[in-house]
Order: sequence, then C-alpha cells, then structure tokens
Amino acid sequence: MNFHGIRAIYKFEMARMWRTLMQSIASPVISTSLYFVVFGSAIGSRMGAIDGISYGAFIIPGLLMLSLLMQSISNASFGIYMPKFSGTIYEVLSAPVSYLEVVIGYVGAAATKSVILGFVILITARLFVPYSVLHPVWMVSFLVLTSITFSLFGFIIGIWADGFEKLQIVPLMIVTPLTFLGGTFYSIDMLPPIWQTITLFNPVVYLISGFRWAFYGISDIHVGISVAMILLFLTGCMAAIWWIFKTGYRLRS
Repeated sequence: MNFHGIRAIYKFEMARMWRTLMQSIASPVISTSLYFVVFGSAIGSRMGAIDGISYGAFIIPGLLMLSLLMQSISNASFGIYMPKFSGTIYEVLSAPVSYLEVVIGYVGAAATKSVILGFVILITARLFVPYSVLHPVWMVSFLVLTSITFSLFGFIIGIWADGFEKLQIVPLMIVTPLTFLGGTFYSIDMLPPIWQTITLFNPVVYLISGFRWAFYGISDIHVGISVAMILLFLTGCMAAIWWIFKTGYRLRS
C-alpha cells in the first residue's frame, strides 16, 4: 500500500476545502440553519410532538442527512472531475499508485469533509433547537458510513460527468427530492397506507430512519434494515468503481 501517494491526494483535496471554507462549510451550515429557524423554531413551536419528540428536534436527523448526502456527492464528484477537466488525471493514473489508493485518497478526503460538516451542523443546531443523542456511537457510525458511501457515489458521478452541469443533475434532480420525500419533515406513519408502501421504494427513507433512531430511539423502519440498505448501496458503489477502473470508462478516452 502506497501511503505516501494516498496522503498526497488526501492532503491536496483537504487543502482545497480550507481554501474554500465559505463554499465548503459556511454555505451549507447557513442553509441548514435557516431550516432550523423556520421549521424548528418558528413553525415547530406551533406544532405538536411526533412520537414524543418536539418537531424541531424531530427534523434534525433528516436535515443533517440532506446536507450530508449533498456535500458528500459534491465533494467527491468535483474532486475527481477537475483532474479529468484539466487533464491531470493521466498523471494520476500513470503515477505509482494503484486504483484502490486513488479511490481511498479522493473518497477519504470527501468523506472527511462531510463528517466535519456534519459535526459543525450538529453544534449549530444546538443554538436553535434542543435535542439529545440516545446512541452516540451509532450516530457517529451512521454519519461516517453514509459519508463514505455517498462519497463513493459522488466519485462515480464525477467520472461519468462530461460537463459541469452534469455534476449537479443527480444531487439536485434526484437526491434532494428523495430526501424531502424520505421522511425529513414527517414520519412515514403519518401517510396513507398506499403512500407508506410507495415510500419504502425510496432508499433515503432507510438512511433517515436509521439516523433518527440513533438520535431518539424511534424509527419508521427497523435499524437493522437501515444498516443493511446502506451496506448494500456501499457494495454497489464499490462494484461500479471497480468496473470503471477495469474498463477505463471515461478515464482513458
């Protein structure tokens, strides 16, 4: 394992985050804080509790998951797309580092950024809404596992995209709607039976449900199923990346 190569890629990507703190950290934190102010403090104070949890506290896991998914995908996709765009990807591919080490460097940096952002949002949320974390170890585990999984997904998008506009298609047109319809602002038990069944085909439901269980011990879906779904998606992303490097898809042409 070429740890020097991994560290070089990792440090380069992390340095980009420190150069763009306003875009990488401040912007998503401010955006999420607005949700806490509007839905948590303003609207939440006029709504009843859900499963014994105040509405403001109830939506924290979903809002955190929304930022986590968007930033994990964005960080990883942009990180690998820029070398493709500038042509430096050929230097990376010809360097004495394996494909695995390249993925670890880029995805590790993207996941680290997302984890840092997640903790910053959690600290910021405390300023607006009181909440508790019933299972802190599970909460951190979900945070890290989700960051790694969707950083891998973002890595795939970055390789697939052949223009800057394509980097935003999946996050904005698919991930964001699925997150809002995945129980961010409500429990799926509140939906009519037919819509509860339809909602189960939304993969983000399992992420938010498991994450909410780590906070409050309540979930719409058994936590074991949530973990299994994350691991299944993680495995799928790893298989896709293996195929990309094996075939050279949009890397060698």
